[in-house]
Amino acid sequence: MLIWPFFCFAASHQLNVTAVNKLSFGRLNQTIELSSDQLKPLGNVDLNRIHVQDAAGRELLCQAVDTDGDYHPNEIIFQADFAPRQTRHFIVYVGEKHMYKSSRFKAYGRFVRERFDDFAWENDRIAHRTYGKALETWKEEPLTSSAIDVWVKKVKKLVINDWYMMGYVTVDTGEGGDLYTCGSSRGDGGSGLWADGKLWVSKNYVKSHVLANGPIRVMFELTYDTFDVNGNKVKEVKRVSLDAGQNLDHYQIFYKPEKSENLVTGIGIERTNHTEQEVRKGIKPGHGMERPPAIMTHKDLEGEHGWVSTQQPLSEGMLNCAIVINPKNFVKTTEDQKNLLVLSRVPSDNVSSFWAGYSWSESGQFKDYDAWKTYVSHFEQELQSPIQITVSEE
Repeated sequence: MLIWPFFCFAASHQLNVTAVNKLSFGRLNQTIELSSDQLKPLGNVDLNRIHVQDAAGRELLCQAVDTDGDYHPNEIIFQADFAPRQTRHFIVYVGEKHMYKSSRFKAYGRFVRERFDDFAWENDRIAHRTYGKALETWKEEPLTSSAIDVWVKKVKKLVINDWYMMGYVTVDTGEGGDLYTCGSSRGDGGSGLWADGKLWVSKNYVKSHVLANGPIRVMFELTYDTFDVNGNKVKEVKRVSLDAGQNLDHYQIFYKPEKSENLVTGIGIERTNHTEQEVRKGIKPGHGMERPPAIMTHKDLEGEHGWVSTQQPLSEGMLNCAIVINPKNFVKTTEDQKNLLVLSRVPSDNVSSFWAGYSWSESGQFKDYDAWKTYVSHFEQELQSPIQITVSEE
């Protein structure tokens, strides 16, 4: 008789979450993060048992995330859409431990040992890979590069496992394909450090560590060997995260320079000298069957406002790329032989933070290039005005 009332109270205990969009435009697939401190009133519980409902009582997909790499989650995330200047309410409570079905996963990534240590990741809109140490010494097609590669996709389902199983998907088979070649350029959002008027870059990553792997967010870290930056030896760890419903990845680069000095990150989008006609006909690049992107047909350099956007043709369709930074850190835009670059000051903690990504015209995600630019501009404004969260006990 004494246990029953306590059980009822514990089962009904919940938190109320109020979320406010202060911007004058709608926001889709907004990720809401609740820290373990905010969830403390629920007790010392496994965060994998936290559930979220909206005001109508519909349960929302949520995920426990380990942000510090100790293999214990310290926040939960869920997503919601917001109308202009809308306030929404949610209920957070403790329930059964989540057992997700594979069909609910919208983000995923993994180390690909069978393809010379690639690391590949994706969500329901875009897919990427980057290159591991084993590729540097592959006798067939060796490549030394810390570039971010693009795999264009036109389906929401997760595809990287299937595509690796089938080998290179170098033409659109109905889902998309590997139509982009980044080589030793920066690809789409690869970075380096700018010094003495040029970009200094690391080699292929040597170690990977997955921090979160869906269903909403994939997040991982890549460790690189020490590399030279104009006489300064620098260690680099790159943390990458990608949330469902988004076209831009978040990159956090943790630098550890041997000599203390002010660092400037150079964030790149590959540029080439190929014409659109050459690319459409199918130029064979230095390696593989993929075709390189062509000369940029659109280039909007709004770095002082925190973003740049480009468009260039692939062998099929058009590729729109973007880089988003904190405008307070903007230095300038420039170009080298292989890349359009956005230069951004690294804060005193030596952690560079930026977003980069793309869309493919054949995916149908955006009506045209202007719609893509609007998305990028809105994304930057959303970073400056995040969804305002208030957590209260019932």
